[in-house]
Amino acid sequence: MNPQVVIDGLIAGSMIGLGAIGLTLVYSILRFPNFAHGEMIAWGAYFAMSLSALIGAVIGGAGAPIAPFSFGWGLVLATIIAMGLTALLALAVDAVLFRIFRKRQSVMIIIVMASFGASMALRSLLEFIYTSRPGYFTRELQIAMPLGGGMRATPDQLFALGLTALLVVFVHLLLTRTPTGRAMRAVSENPSLSGLFGVDVDKVIRTVWILGAALACAAGVMSGLLVQIRPYMGFDLLLPLFAAAILGGIGSVPGAIVGGLIVGLGEALAVQFVGAQWRAGVAFAILVAILLVRPTGLFGRQA
Repeated sequence: MNPQVVIDGLIAGSMIGLGAIGLTLVYSILRFPNFAHGEMIAWGAYFAMSLSALIGAVIGGAGAPIAPFSFGWGLVLATIIAMGLTALLALAVDAVLFRIFRKRQSVMIIIVMASFGASMALRSLLEFIYTSRPGYFTRELQIAMPLGGGMRATPDQLFALGLTALLVVFVHLLLTRTPTGRAMRAVSENPSLSGLFGVDVDKVIRTVWILGAALACAAGVMSGLLVQIRPYMGFDLLLPLFAAAILGGIGSVPGAIVGGLIVGLGEALAVQFVGAQWRAGVAFAILVAILLVRPTGLFGRQA
């Protein structure tokens, strides 16, 4: 086996895992699979691309690459702002759609179908605004550096791995060491009972949308930085996101990351041994295997 598969799998898996965190948090709190989550990845990437171009036009030199990376500090600033804009978009979708169904206590299938509709609407709007042509944060070329053991990676790829690690640690500390995290865990266990004990359930729901959308934006920016930006980029990642979330165990942040890394490594192995055309099938195969063998996932708990 080519050792490079490990690096390729870790890089792909880190983006999948980061996106899966938001998916698993929304499911654990709101109890429905949000198929519109993939569009937050695409919208976040396009927000960052537009803001980066705007910052570069207003502030000369903001787009100049920061050695050894291919991007400048303008993209860093744009990403931070884009995370906020993506969070606002998620809150807006919740306000005009999901919140109404929650108040009506609609059955899950209605909410799931609503998320399908939101996904298609957001994707179509994105394609209408930006067209279907791919976009790029930068066109700078990078040379992969040797890491030892026959593995190589570009500085941007190593940056993506480091950023994923920092964000995962941040989310873990937020959930385990803060009152907000304790409130989120309480609502995840029993929304009605936690509300009776003084937990602001609506605030927790808003926090989950904000956190999930911000992480989706970060995953979109990393994906766009390493590959390209397309309106369908979030849709293409949707199945791997669900596979990672279910593999790790719904509600488990470490599980989402571990699941993402496993899915990413599986896709990389598929590309090497059976061909790139089977890459998407790996996530589906993993998803089916999990549901058959261990529906609660690696870190999930029995109901």
